[in-house]
Amino acid sequence: MQTLAQEISTEIPEEYINYKTMRNIENNLNSKFQLRPYQRDAFYRFTYYLSQFKNRIKPSQLLFHMATGSGKTLIMAGAIIHLYEKGYRNFLFFVDNTNIIEKTKDNFFNVNSSKYLFSNRIQLGDKIVKIKEADNFQSTNNQDINIVFSTIQGLHSRMNTPKENNITFEDFVDTKVVLISDEAHHINAETKNKNRLAKSESENLLSWEGTVNRIFNANKENLLLEFTATIDLSNKEIRKKYEDKIIFNYPLKQFRLDGYSKEVKVLQADLPPFERAIQAVLLSQFRRKIFEKKGISTKPVVLFKSKKIDDSRRFLVEFSKRIKTLNVSDIQKIKDANQKGVLKHIFNYLEDNQISLENFVDELKEDFSEEKLISVDSKDESEAKQLAINSLEDENNYYRAIFAVDKLNEGWDVLNLFDIVRLYDTKDSRKGNPGKTTISEAQLIGRGARYYPFQISKEQPRYKRKYDEFLDHELRICEELYYHSFQNPEYIKELNTALVSIGMKEAQTEQVPFKLKASFKKSSLFKTGDIFLNERHKNLKPSNTSLPQSLLLKEFTFYLKTGTSSTSNAFSKAPSTLSKLEEKEFKLVELGLSILFKAIRKLPFYRFSNLKQHFLNLKSVSEFITSEAYLGSVKLTITGLPEQLDNLSANQKLEAVLKVLDDISTVLAKEKTEYIGSNVFKPFRLKDKVYDKTLNLRPENSKKSKEFEVLQDLYNQDWYPFESFFGTTEEEQFLESFGLVYNELKSQFEEIYLIPNKRYVRVYSFENGKAIEPSFVLFLKQKKDDKNRYYQVFLHSKKLEKKFLKQLYIDHSLNSSNKDEYVLSSLSFTSSTPLKDQLASVVNLE
Repeated sequence: MQTLAQEISTEIPEEYINYKTMRNIENNLNSKFQLRPYQRDAFYRFTYYLSQFKNRIKPSQLLFHMATGSGKTLIMAGAIIHLYEKGYRNFLFFVDNTNIIEKTKDNFFNVNSSKYLFSNRIQLGDKIVKIKEADNFQSTNNQDINIVFSTIQGLHSRMNTPKENNITFEDFVDTKVVLISDEAHHINAETKNKNRLAKSESENLLSWEGTVNRIFNANKENLLLEFTATIDLSNKEIRKKYEDKIIFNYPLKQFRLDGYSKEVKVLQADLPPFERAIQAVLLSQFRRKIFEKKGISTKPVVLFKSKKIDDSRRFLVEFSKRIKTLNVSDIQKIKDANQKGVLKHIFNYLEDNQISLENFVDELKEDFSEEKLISVDSKDESEAKQLAINSLEDENNYYRAIFAVDKLNEGWDVLNLFDIVRLYDTKDSRKGNPGKTTISEAQLIGRGARYYPFQISKEQPRYKRKYDEFLDHELRICEELYYHSFQNPEYIKELNTALVSIGMKEAQTEQVPFKLKASFKKSSLFKTGDIFLNERHKNLKPSNTSLPQSLLLKEFTFYLKTGTSSTSNAFSKAPSTLSKLEEKEFKLVELGLSILFKAIRKLPFYRFSNLKQHFLNLKSVSEFITSEAYLGSVKLTITGLPEQLDNLSANQKLEAVLKVLDDISTVLAKEKTEYIGSNVFKPFRLKDKVYDKTLNLRPENSKKSKEFEVLQDLYNQDWYPFESFFGTTEEEQFLESFGLVYNELKSQFEEIYLIPNKRYVRVYSFENGKAIEPSFVLFLKQKKDDKNRYYQVFLHSKKLEKKFLKQLYIDHSLNSSNKDEYVLSSLSFTSSTPLKDQLASVVNLE
């Protein structure tokens, strides 16, 4: 059977994407949460299913299977906006524990929260929409978004033991409702073999499911939207249940591979709990210093995880006491015992930056003092404490360490957690398979591995890892989560198995050195040579000085409601006697400036701040309305009765203008390009861009490339600057081809170097600013008369790059004060044209 996810293809065809709908969703979400590509895909699928999917089942139950940290709650918020447009007003949010409820309320209602998800003003068309919490749906305002929050258990109790002001089954009679289930795997346990459940658990689960289903089936227009990161699709019964319901599948493994999570490191130490804890504290403070060095103000957090609540409380007391008495000799012992590895980097940093151990100890005492420690083990945590642990990234939140057992296993949303310390040494594996505790620990690691967003330069992605190919970079540790454990090889093996199973680690990776040859480091190209690259910047093209010609020339249409009707004999061939309709063309401004200003005010898209993002030279809203370059030349054809066209009412004019403006905004939003690549290429010192590094490779890539290295003996090739090679089969074949033409090139060029681009350099598309990483860069130096001519050739294989690199050949300029001549070009090394002939087309071959 084909699954729903397969029926709705991976990429929705562009003609099915409703850009007006997407704009309404995006405009009404908090602008600081820029939608990621996979989140857009989730919305495309959801809106397509509701409006166009021909096999839709009603009432509709849909599952979003999304990795921890991928933004499930943002998808909920966007779905609520869209469903309001579809006529839904009542939403029932239910989940397994109250901590998630408090966090979600904060995200939905607290405009001062750093994680508030909606825009400050939710506006759809000319309507301002309020979002409100409700106890029931019987006395709510039908113009508002009304949300009832409940735990699964509380929902079942409230529905089956009615009390005054409680939600009841009567709330759902003749009322369509959207049920939103977070951490939805909790309501699916009954789908597994019930014989494995305790009797009381089985009865509870069945009763919860019965309550949810009774609500869900009360109206064929109802929706049940389920969200989870941990659904067990390996279970046949669960997979069967959800085959026609999974609308979006974005598991943790893909989330990590796409770069949206931290990478996980396990640090073992044969030390007592506090000594392991202090190692985590040192790493945490080290990260803080690295961030501060780069101008980023953040507060890394440590989680200390105990087995039992009493153990956690005792350790909190011990930790607080020993931090107060911490001294230089304690830190010196750690320094002496760690002459290599990540802890060694801390002490190297302190020495390089002339920070004494005395000062470092004082910092630790201050930053991890008693008032900056928080315990979350009580069964009855205060609301303030729950909000505190969900706002750890906030500047006014001073907590550095959390002490817990298992209250944070679900629903915890934190980005600046970088260290988890396991304070116990037990395992519960069976027959070599990870036990329940270890799987739970792996899931906690997955939750803590949410990426902390930062950006050092505007070219870098803010929300993705940047240093996968730069493992020696000092900021790499700011993209890693360390799990501190007692040295226990069997447990670590068990944990790694669990991490692989949830997609948080590769089955095996190998770190290999990728070093430049000493001979290349002595070359003039490396010492003083330049590489020319362009930069990406905001799209402020001066050509955006008018509406696109497609809009200026378009004839917009609007049909008036005539209010007329006619009757005819069903068997008569005589035509009906409807009044004859006529058409009349207007310039938009002829309908009245006051009408246009009123329409503009009703549509958020036409706020001046947003118009300026599309039209750089626009001076005012008045200019936008009256200028021939904008709305002043837009034409509209209105169809209606003759007497209507001669006497248009203000409301009819306003309705017509709103339709035209809405159509225009849809086109502009679709065509907007946020970034462009500059066509000016600037020189950068090659030695600042290309250097020794460590690569993180999967075993098959490492093995294949080592075999290739032996066969090709690259180390002895003068034109190849590295001691080894790691690349694709296509790249290997290209190196062979290049070796064959090298001798001919050597007779005409003084220097020849072919540099494999392991994320050393990137260029940016002129059209949309997309980053492009060529596979190789070829450098050629040729003596020409009394000066040198340098060729820099980008070599690529991907089809998507060909258009840009073709443009590059004819549409770029070089910014250089050097008297020598520079030629910038590109070619495809997967072309069927022989390499020598391709080179002859871009360099001066005799």
